[in-house]
Amino acid sequence: MSEVLDGRPVAPMSGSNVIGEVTENLQRFLLDGWDISERPPRMEEDLSFVPKDREEVIYIYMYRLAHNPNLQNSRRYRQAPVFLNSEPDEGGEVYFHRPPLMLDLFYLIMVHSKFRSDAERLLGWVLLRLNEATHLVHRPRKFILPDGREVDSLGRPYARDARDADDLLMEKVSLALVDDLTVGDATNLFSLHEAPYRPFLTYRARVVLHGSLLASGGGTQINLPRLENTASNPERRRPPAAGQANGRRESRRMGLPGPKPHFVRRMTDAAPDTDMED
Repeated sequence: MSEVLDGRPVAPMSGSNVIGEVTENLQRFLLDGWDISERPPRMEEDLSFVPKDREEVIYIYMYRLAHNPNLQNSRRYRQAPVFLNSEPDEGGEVYFHRPPLMLDLFYLIMVHSKFRSDAERLLGWVLLRLNEATHLVHRPRKFILPDGREVDSLGRPYARDARDADDLLMEKVSLALVDDLTVGDATNLFSLHEAPYRPFLTYRARVVLHGSLLASGGGTQINLPRLENTASNPERRRPPAAGQANGRRESRRMGLPGPKPHFVRRMTDAAPDTDMED
């Protein structure tokens, strides 16, 4: 059931599951590319886990997340990039949301095998496999409407494999190898988890979290005062300042900043009083 804000329905959070989905996609990407043997490695999040047999293990552990300040925006509501039925100017449904939250997820990746040489071979395969993950996630952006429907940016029912529209908003999660932990930091992390020290890799995944959609209240109303004609009023004319040319300068028409407005109505003045006294 959706919430209500100022009399308008508010949808659930659209991006609350993105962090968990990135971890699952990272594990799935490694398993889908396994081509060394018939038995794939085991994916493990418990750093202290040590298998008793010759089972090979790949540890994937998200140890830190941080806000990406390079793409920070103000928190005011703005128009969400999702349209239903038609464009806003043609009467389509319009929704607003706060700017998305840009996050960097940091993962600790390690390997384990009974023999050191097999562990190093597995570590090299992990490096080459993750080097191919230019986009760990590449799918249409999902939006949840106040009535619970899941749609893409074009208002169609959400489908992960949709790729047939040029203006379809896509969700992309990049993955990069970074040098984020020192040996001392890793040693302290292993000690906290009571895990043995192993060679490790650190990766950074950049994600975008979208919040709730807010249904539009029916457009925007702007009140603009009437501009006075100062050219016909000699008292309002001012002589040119020192060093300023006396000629007239052509003004340039500039567009309004920000996103394209929808349903903008100008408030007109009241009808003038036409009664005349004798």
